[in-house]
Amino acid sequence: MLRQLHPLAGLAGFLTLLTSWISTVLVELFGSHELVVTVKQAIPWGLIVLIPALALTGASGFSIAGNRSGARIDGKRRRMLVIAGLGLLVLTPSAFYLSAGTPFTTAFVLVQAVELLVGAVSLTLMAMSVRDGFELSGRFHAKTGRS
Repeated sequence: MLRQLHPLAGLAGFLTLLTSWISTVLVELFGSHELVVTVKQAIPWGLIVLIPALALTGASGFSIAGNRSGARIDGKRRRMLVIAGLGLLVLTPSAFYLSAGTPFTTAFVLVQAVELLVGAVSLTLMAMSVRDGFELSGRFHAKTGRS
């Protein structure tokens, strides 16, 4: 059961964060002031999916790994701790600050830039963990070109 839950929870977390990130970039580039406000107010609602999904991903991953170690498993553990820390210390407060209807000030722009940067880092770390998970599970082995 954990082996099915882990990738599904990870996918839910990754897609939730990716949707938030892409929505923010698109609305900042092409949206009206009102649309920016609407998207910024909607993003904290995504935390209802994101936080439990990442918690389930981390808990199931730690459980599946057990006492095993190795470069890929240790890397996944370290990345999950960084992702959780960035989410709790940067992304969550940023989402609430930006959703508060703050006028578009220098502070808003700086917090938005930090949120986008940290979101991109988190997505990259998640993708690296997915890659390592595929390798550990034996899925999608790279073809060596030999017959």
